[in-house]
Amino acid sequence: MSRARADAPTPPRVTRRAAIDARKLALARSFRREPTPAEAAAWGLLRGRKVLGLKFRRQQVVAGFIVDFYCASLRLALELDGGVHDDTAQAEHDALRTRALSALAIDVVRIRNDHVTEHALRELLAPYSEPPSPSRPSPARRTR
Repeated sequence: MSRARADAPTPPRVTRRAAIDARKLALARSFRREPTPAEAAAWGLLRGRKVLGLKFRRQQVVAGFIVDFYCASLRLALELDGGVHDDTAQAEHDALRTRALSALAIDVVRIRNDHVTEHALRELLAPYSEPPSPSRPSPARRTR
């Protein structure tokens, strides 16, 4: 998904003042209280704008989906993938979520749980932290 160009219409807002299903919100809160080891490690690295000065929220409800980490200023969802994501049904569900979020101009990047390090997060997020230019196209979705 490419970033919005200056002459492109502003994409719809997806998080502020939008009605959120109470069940999804409760589930997201429970995920925040009991993170997986990889989510806890990633949050320790991301919180407080520690990686490239980007502000992330964890377990954020976005367009009816709970994303692991969300940077609203970049419209960027960061998803951590463990072994469960290797399952065919889960992979199909992940692809559906990615298409739905992409339709709202939200980029989705994925990183494997066992690759969560500060260096890997910086490398994965660096293309998104720089403003796009005509000579440099927007970053393509990629998975580590």
